[in-house]
Amino acid sequence: MKQIKGIYPPPRRHWVGDGFPVRTLFSYNGHANDISPFLLLDHAGPEHFTASDTPRGVGVHPHRGFETVTIVYDGEVSHRDSAGHADTIYTGDVQWMTAGAGILHEEFHSQRFTEHGGSMEMAQLWVNLPAKDKLTPPRYQGIKAQAIPQVALTKGHVRVIAGSYGDQHGPALTYSPLSVWDVTLASGASQDFSVPPGHSLIVVVLRGELRVNREHVVSTDHSVIFAQHGSDFSLDALADSQVLMLSGEPLNEPIEGYGPFVMNTRQEINQAVDDFNHGRFGHL
Repeated sequence: MKQIKGIYPPPRRHWVGDGFPVRTLFSYNGHANDISPFLLLDHAGPEHFTASDTPRGVGVHPHRGFETVTIVYDGEVSHRDSAGHADTIYTGDVQWMTAGAGILHEEFHSQRFTEHGGSMEMAQLWVNLPAKDKLTPPRYQGIKAQAIPQVALTKGHVRVIAGSYGDQHGPALTYSPLSVWDVTLASGASQDFSVPPGHSLIVVVLRGELRVNREHVVSTDHSVIFAQHGSDFSLDALADSQVLMLSGEPLNEPIEGYGPFVMNTRQEINQAVDDFNHGRFGHL
């Protein structure tokens, strides 16, 4: 079995803008080497919003040096960015945005969701870019639910967003070898999984309760970080569960982060701040 390095409980919830109540379930602050190429994961909601005249969300803000991956479990999120992309993602959809050399964007509840209200739940993952790709041109992938292959399990299924599971390959284009599996397990499910030797592995319980490797009980909003050696692990669902499984080849490169910028050196961070302050990320 792939060895567990740590099981981490959820921190207190905080608001991002006025539209996303989130818990940051893991972060590169303290776990950078163990979770590479991933940087952090925010779980937003579930939260019920009443109808409103004004869309709630997060106003214009910058990013450089990594990618944001937004998975919508409930609700509708609209996006605009300085590279000219505008899109609304719905339940089951995924938005994979490469900030690369620099981008400005905003994220708000859609107009329809704003007018009618409803339940909102989403997860946003930050994926690091290799040093050679930090300044790649910005890119946007709007991945609709029907484009994501789904693999049946005995009592559940795997949605393959990135990487591969069995003979199914996810639609997301990535800059380094990694997999993002969105897994649903019914209560009583017992399932073995495997990732390539040497890859990082993080299992996040968004809802429900699992027994991991036949031993450790893990509940909602807990994250399990595994050692990079080994391949196999097992999950037993003690309740109906929604699980994100994230695995990838570690980048083994230095990380220097400052708010919305993640680079390799402090000099690169200073340059990102200067470029942003002088309008070099474009305009929205």
